[in-house]
Amino acid sequence: MTRVAVTGVTGYVGGRLVPELLAAGHQVRAVARRTHRLQGRPWADDVELAEADAGDLDQVRDALDGVDVAYYLIHSLGTGPRFAARDRRTALTFAQAAREAGVRRIVYLGGLYPEGKDLSPHLESRKEVGEILLASGVPTTVLRAAVIIGSGSASFEMMRYLTERLPVMTTPRWVDNRVQPIAIRDVLRYLVGSATMPADVNRSFDIGGPQVLRYRDMMQRYAAVAGLRPRVVLGVGALSPRLSSLWVSLVTPVPGPLARPLVESLVHEVVCDEHDIATYVPDPPEGLLGFDESVRLALQRIGEADVATRWSSASVPGAPSDPLPSDPDWAGGTLYRDERRTRVQAPADAVWQVLQAVGGERGWYSWSLAWRARGVLDRLWGGPGLRRGRRHPTRLTVDDAVDFWRVEEIVPGRMLRLRAEMRLPGLAWLELAVRPEADGSSTLRQLATFHPHGLPGQLYWAAVAPFHGVVFGGMQRGMRVAAERLVTSRTDVTGTGVSDPGGASS
Repeated sequence: MTRVAVTGVTGYVGGRLVPELLAAGHQVRAVARRTHRLQGRPWADDVELAEADAGDLDQVRDALDGVDVAYYLIHSLGTGPRFAARDRRTALTFAQAAREAGVRRIVYLGGLYPEGKDLSPHLESRKEVGEILLASGVPTTVLRAAVIIGSGSASFEMMRYLTERLPVMTTPRWVDNRVQPIAIRDVLRYLVGSATMPADVNRSFDIGGPQVLRYRDMMQRYAAVAGLRPRVVLGVGALSPRLSSLWVSLVTPVPGPLARPLVESLVHEVVCDEHDIATYVPDPPEGLLGFDESVRLALQRIGEADVATRWSSASVPGAPSDPLPSDPDWAGGTLYRDERRTRVQAPADAVWQVLQAVGGERGWYSWSLAWRARGVLDRLWGGPGLRRGRRHPTRLTVDDAVDFWRVEEIVPGRMLRLRAEMRLPGLAWLELAVRPEADGSSTLRQLATFHPHGLPGQLYWAAVAPFHGVVFGGMQRGMRVAAERLVTSRTDVTGTGVSDPGGASS
């Protein structure tokens, strides 16, 4: 069993690498400056935790003691001279600590860059770090990648937001540069495989997917996979990286200090010069993942039951392309939320009876005229409207239709999740949940979630959001009143449910 240490475990690649290493049978030590940040990770109980400041030689040496392979996944991001100096010091410290601890191999993931060109500060620093580690005296594998495709990858998220939010865009000249993107799944394959390279291998490897594309082509292909109309991309000639990064920061939620190094890297054409990595880590039988399939994997969880929580509280991804809770808040695409909670002076079972009776003849517990108008508009746009009603007046099961919603998940007595089937420029869910309190009352939680589809989806949410206070606020108040009335009239409860749980909807 190979003993490996992984630094940068709170980052995008590191957090996904640990479970892959465990699955490959390695013994993993997760190294972090503050290990308490790793508590609650699905793999936390399966690894050894080591606390170390990357700039402290003694702490890093102790963290690497007894390790066969050390993964260096630490990067600074910035635009001034300090970040490059910090990268240099940290790499020198790690190299010395690995040598003194008797580490047999270092594995580093850096950036792909063209040889013989003046590089951006970001890529120049990545290049220098790789050279420091290769000169450490410890056999080192340096993997050099361009744009990594996967939900949470900063370069992928930038492309996602630009494409989704701008059906027509004016762009700088770098959108015509060639790029060789690679799926996060294949990046992880190469990282895991590098742990078992022969002792005499001490070099860098270019890693990329099977296709070389212009950046504008990547945006168009993303739009096609995401079901968006083709984008109109108009070049504006020369535009400095600084102005480009300001433009990206204005249009997307990617922070400016991160947008600039990403944009500066795209100023260069980043295409692999060799594929020697396959000598040591063979390509999978089905081949490396292409761009379209990589994007499809990054988006595939859209529409599944856990979408309503995937950006903030998902546990462990089903695949490397999936989001992680440790991903930054702006990663994963736009997800709008309207969450409301209220205390109900009724036990949880009474509230649950009210929740299960939602829709159909009993309505939605608020502003009935607005719900009817929305139903009529939906019919005019080709949707189901409110005409479907519901199969049973008081009981629901998964896949039941409830007006223009569909029951997606039920946790009996606790949670009901509905997926919208009305005509929308995006995907929407409504989650109703109840939690019992110690004093016999309950907390009613109502969460509306919307994943917009391109710019029309963004505009739709902006248009309807001002009415949520009336519609969703009124709905929550109506359900509270209905549950409290139910408590005072328990004689109205029959064996099939509540005789009038929707009495507050008129």
